[in-house]
Amino acid sequence: MKYSIIIPTLNEEKLLAGILSQLSAQHLKSDFDLEIIVSDGGSKDSTLNIALDYADIIIVHTGNNYQNIAAGRNEGAKFANGEILFFFDGDVRLEEPIKLFDFVKNNFENSNYLAMTTFVSVFPEESNFRDRFFHFCYNHYFQLMNNAGIGMGRGECHIIWKKVFDDLGGYNETFIAGEDFDLYRRIRKKGNILYTGKLWVFESPRRFRKKGYLPVTWMWVKNGLSVWFKNKSISKVWEQVR
Repeated sequence: MKYSIIIPTLNEEKLLAGILSQLSAQHLKSDFDLEIIVSDGGSKDSTLNIALDYADIIIVHTGNNYQNIAAGRNEGAKFANGEILFFFDGDVRLEEPIKLFDFVKNNFENSNYLAMTTFVSVFPEESNFRDRFFHFCYNHYFQLMNNAGIGMGRGECHIIWKKVFDDLGGYNETFIAGEDFDLYRRIRKKGNILYTGKLWVFESPRRFRKKGYLPVTWMWVKNGLSVWFKNKSISKVWEQVR
């Protein structure tokens, strides 16, 4: 079964090679039918040069308007040939790529789940007690939301059947933030989501370091509640932290 990996980017020269090099390992390409799609929102740095070394498909937004992450993901999905879509952010790394794909093959492909996601934490080499405590609470909170029938999956790792994604119209491009919650909330209304703590995706802690956990969490909460009750996000712009 073919897998399409979609990575939206915008000025990700510092971290993009981390995830792309993991996914481009020769044994993965031979053991799993993978294609890597980079959907770039108009980077001004060397992001595209890095993508050229690894990606099978590169889409570049050339319009004058700002392309948010929802639109970037949707644009990448338009070019996907796989039956299962994997959405990763450009600043993440996988714990063990082959472990992830084996898990999807053995636990997701032949199941009744419509989508799945994993636990998320920060890069282990940059992790401190506050990082671990925060992500422990957040991961189990999201797991509880899925078990309660609400649906949630952080955008760092979304794994979705392409047919389900297309049927739902993908990510809502009017949302500057909360588009990940919105999509998984809509998926959960159609069927079950597999939320596993057996797999980890690690992200850069750069936003937490610059903004702090309380402001970032409050921003997430505000947007989540607005998406849930008003079907719109509060944030008007998502600040780049590079």
